Amino acid sequence: MSAWYVFSTLGFYPVCPGSDQYVIGVPYAREMILNLENGNTFHITAKGPSARNVYIQSVKLNGKPYEKAYLTHADIMDGGELEFVMSSRPNKKRIFTKEQQPYSLTR
Repeated sequence: MSAWYVFSTLGFYPVCPGSDQYVIGVPYAREMILNLENGNTFHITAKGPSARNVYIQSVKLNGKPYEKAYLTHADIMDGGELEFVMSSRPNKKRIFTKEQQPYSLTR
C-alpha cells in the first residue's frame, strides 16, 4: 500500500502488474522531481492543487498537450516534464477514446 500511495502523490500509479502503463490521477504536491536510474530526471508540476482543486483541467508532457489517460514506463524513463493544471470544476471535454484509455481486462 505504501508504494501505491507514493505513486498516487506523484499523479499517476501502475495499472496492473506486467503492464508498462500508469493511470493518470491527481497529484498531491506542486512539484516533484524523479531522479531516474538512467541519469534522466522526470519533473512533475501541478498548478493550483488544493483540497478544493481536485479536478484535472489539462495535462502536458514536455510542453505538449497530453491526450491519454495513462503514461507509459518509457514516457517516464525518457525524462522530461509532466505538467498538471488543476481546478475546482471537472473538465467535461476531457474524454478519452479506447486507444487513449489504459489497459483493462474488462474491455
